[in-house]
Amino acid sequence: MNSTLFSGRQDLAVSPIAVDLHMHTGYSHGEADVETMYLAARSKGLTVIGFSEHSPRPDGFSYPSDYREKLAHGLPGYMREVRELAGRGAAQGVEVLLGIEADYIRGREEYTRDFLRARNFDYIVGGLHFQGAWGFDADQADWARLSRPERFKAYARYYDDLAAMCGSGLFHIAAHPDLIKIFSIGDFNAWLDTEEALPVLRRALGAMREAGVLLEISSAGLRKRCGEIYPGPRIMALAAELGLSVAFASDAHCPDTPAFAFAELARYAASFGYTYSCIPMGGGKVRRMPFSAPQP
Repeated sequence: MNSTLFSGRQDLAVSPIAVDLHMHTGYSHGEADVETMYLAARSKGLTVIGFSEHSPRPDGFSYPSDYREKLAHGLPGYMREVRELAGRGAAQGVEVLLGIEADYIRGREEYTRDFLRARNFDYIVGGLHFQGAWGFDADQADWARLSRPERFKAYARYYDDLAAMCGSGLFHIAAHPDLIKIFSIGDFNAWLDTEEALPVLRRALGAMREAGVLLEISSAGLRKRCGEIYPGPRIMALAAELGLSVAFASDAHCPDTPAFAFAELARYAASFGYTYSCIPMGGGKVRRMPFSAPQP
């Protein structure tokens, strides 16, 4: 972990947001076990703690350094540990949810549908990390090799894929909905200025609204090279205009990051008119969780 990414950001001892629906563990590329992540989340005052470990992917879709095999073998243990923790958490006044972050890979929807159908998760986060076999958030060097027009094409494809992901009916939450900016935020913002971008974004967010998929507001981008909350302000403004409901997330991978920068996240969401986030309840229903937005 690069500690310099955390400088200047001090969270409150108790988070102004009571729910975090995006956390990973050592079953994938996280740094801690389920119990340790739970205790870290509780120490932030969270009352709803959602684990959303990665899901196995089809053959041929891997990162240069990958956790596919470890995750495939460990998934039953992950599910068992979180379910056991949910029972203990209930006695402590904490709601523990068993989720999964499932990769959406266009053209491989049946693989994901079959995986999810065979397992009982409380909620399903949809993650876009691949364009074809390319894991676009793995290596900054990949983006250094792309020209600006090639980058613009990748951004547009990302939102076409996001629209398809939301329309698939497989997911409750759309994770980090502008992750594609991670290594090229300058060009991404330049693309947002083009005439092409707004219709593409409107189609994607419109599909999200039509399907009842929650927009994830994530502090993870503050820890990445883009240095910006997911999604950025222009996409947030469009989401608010369209009346999208939201879910809060840290995308935590180590004990330092549950509820990471949630005071900042709360102020950010409130600045667009949001006063509550949502928790998927199944059958298209959600539960609203109010939050406070502390002064800076």
